[in-house]
Amino acid sequence: MGFMDLFGKKNVSSDLEKKFPYYIKTEFVPYRLKSRENSSATLMLSLKNLTEEPVMCSVVVSVPKQIGLDSTSLSKEKEIRLGMISPNEERSANIELYGSVSTEPGEYTLTITSFVHYRDYAHVLNSMRKRVLIEAV
Repeated sequence: MGFMDLFGKKNVSSDLEKKFPYYIKTEFVPYRLKSRENSSATLMLSLKNLTEEPVMCSVVVSVPKQIGLDSTSLSKEKEIRLGMISPNEERSANIELYGSVSTEPGEYTLTITSFVHYRDYAHVLNSMRKRVLIEAV
């Protein structure tokens, strides 16, 4: 019996630190970018809470220098705050990816870093990184 059990509080932070509390699913529409053209694709990102407790989460998407997150291809990183996710709830976000005339044919690796927060977005409890590939043809 822990100290906080005397007051009816349950310490869920130790459970959230041991395993990652949600599942990340990604999909591209269309699934390729056109090389050497101004083209775009949408990254459809979905997170599902796998715990019995609500969690606060945010996602940071980073792209290589040949791809951009705006039409001028200057922005290379974007943070999306998804807020509190209830147990078994699924939240989704759509991120536009842009190719330019400097996008060569090949595969490009995007890095998706998701964070579990407590109190506010400045305090991080756990994080997870996932890499996905998009092809330019």
